Amino acid sequence: MTETTYVQGDGYDRTQPEGLTGILDALSAAVEHARAMPMSSSVLVNRAELLDLLEQAHDVLPTQLTRADELLATAEAARGLAQAEADEVLADARIRAAELVDVEHITLAARERAVEIEAAAELVAQGLRRDADDYCDRRLADFEADLGKVLTQVQAGRAKLAGRLGGAEPAR
Repeated sequence: MTETTYVQGDGYDRTQPEGLTGILDALSAAVEHARAMPMSSSVLVNRAELLDLLEQAHDVLPTQLTRADELLATAEAARGLAQAEADEVLADARIRAAELVDVEHITLAARERAVEIEAAAELVAQGLRRDADDYCDRRLADFEADLGKVLTQVQAGRAKLAGRLGGAEPAR
């Protein structure tokens, strides 16, 4: 802050303040340091000094108001942009969360369906194994019966041969 020194008619050195706050401080100081009227709460102030400070305040006020308005507009724009970005991020997060929930539901449903298919396949496989075992057992029983008949025929044929060979017992 730059200050300019000037001399008042009362002999005190005062600085010319810059900025509205400085001007208001100078006005307050001028009233505080003013000579008091005897037997009164009134004071004598330097009219020129106060008018000069008020004129400075009038000159500074539009500039500072404009700067304040610009700062407020900039801050509001930044807040609006940040809010828009936050809303966009939030919307994206909600969409992603919904997608993840959907994927999770699909995954769970797929796992449940896979378990059902696996259980059904296991039942079918057990039935096929049982049917195959039954088929093999029947075929083996048929072979056993056929072999039993063949064995009986072989034994009968050998006994006939043994009878022709002179009564010797067939070797087993």
